[in-house]
Amino acid sequence: MYINGQWINGTGSFPVTNPATGEVIGEVPDCGADEIDAAITAASEALKSWRQTTAYERASLLYRAWEIMLERKQALAELMTREQGKPLKASLNEVQYGADFLLWFAEEAKRVNGQTIPSARANQRFITQKVPVGVVGAITPWNYPISMITRKLAPALAAGCTLVLKPAEHTPLCARAMAEVFEAAGFPPGVINVISCLDPKPVGDAFCSDPRVKKLTFTGSTAVGKQLNAQAAAQMKRVSMELGGHAPAIVFPDADPVHAAKGLSLVKFLNTGQACISPNRIFVHEDQAEPFLAELTARAMRLKAGKGMEPGNSIGPLINEAALGKVDAQVQDALARGATLHAGGERLMDADLKGGCFYAPTVLSGVTPEMRIYREETFGPVAPVILYRDEDDLLAMANDTEYGLAAYVYSQNLATAFKAFEALEFGIVGVNDINPTSAAAPFGGMKHSGLGREGAQEGIEEYLETKLGGFAI
Repeated sequence: MYINGQWINGTGSFPVTNPATGEVIGEVPDCGADEIDAAITAASEALKSWRQTTAYERASLLYRAWEIMLERKQALAELMTREQGKPLKASLNEVQYGADFLLWFAEEAKRVNGQTIPSARANQRFITQKVPVGVVGAITPWNYPISMITRKLAPALAAGCTLVLKPAEHTPLCARAMAEVFEAAGFPPGVINVISCLDPKPVGDAFCSDPRVKKLTFTGSTAVGKQLNAQAAAQMKRVSMELGGHAPAIVFPDADPVHAAKGLSLVKFLNTGQACISPNRIFVHEDQAEPFLAELTARAMRLKAGKGMEPGNSIGPLINEAALGKVDAQVQDALARGATLHAGGERLMDADLKGGCFYAPTVLSGVTPEMRIYREETFGPVAPVILYRDEDDLLAMANDTEYGLAAYVYSQNLATAFKAFEALEFGIVGVNDINPTSAAAPFGGMKHSGLGREGAQEGIEEYLETKLGGFAI
């Protein structure tokens, strides 16, 4: 672990495995209460001087980290593929995306501005100043084990905060590699601390209860996010929550069904469906069902599952056996309740896949509200298609979920697309666009999908407090 500029071991350790093969690829320290406290103490002490650095000093270090990250792009991507399982091409894309946040917030650090406010009194002046929140506890997920680190750390560091990072127990090696990047960039000891643990609960409890931690940022499941948010509220901590999703994708009758199927297949099977913005309910008009399903099925069947380091493989493993079991349970439930299977629907057990958690890219049609897959986030390579005849209730059906992260719309009619954009209760809406994300764009959800935004100008505001000065002259 990386605490106060030193690499230390914990009281124990745990293995890290490759989900594509089941083989152990490394071992990391398992932190205890002493290491958690040491990391928070280091961040708290480092805050005293770090918050006094100039925006230009912080920007320079972030820029240097960006350069080093790009220099190590291939090595970081290969590590991610071994540890998380995604194909190397996808890992390379993620490292680039992650680096973008370092560059973006290196620039935003210099744009943290206050303001002057007119007063009704002639002898009074108001000014505001933006100041760092303080020590940040950051918890990142396994599905995007590098870009989710930079999406949180870059704005926090740019704002003048120090932090303790707890990565997912499935992907601590990627976090360690990123700590090495920040160390090489020259960040002072204690500004960035990285701890690893097999049981995340003690760290979450410490982040929520320790008064020295002023802000909690979490990406993960809605259930865990709600627990952490409730704990943090008792201490009046600032929180950012990027939680689950259950994205609808609406293919309107005026859309090209083949074009829509092509786009939705790309985003549906991205990262083997293990993405919070993955479309989980695909609404297609009955008149378009045949060409849409034919194209979607053909594309799903062409996807090749296998080890991410092997060229040509585009589907990696699910993260573990529990994830695979959840996906298959939803598929079997849908089939038992009358859904039609067009492709997949089973675990892949070919000779070279037996050791991993591979599930065949799956296409279902005839999905109805009674099925689990209609309500629950799948987090796997399953495309559920819901056929509709009447457009009157279509947007209400799309909004009929507790989640509100991402949604997708396909239409060639500007009025239809704009009406859908305004009516959909989701933080991100892709209109004929399957990749509505960027370091420059705000990312986050409504309803039970989270609180706050990451990326963009809003991203750094999550780590700043506004201080008002009233001057009588």
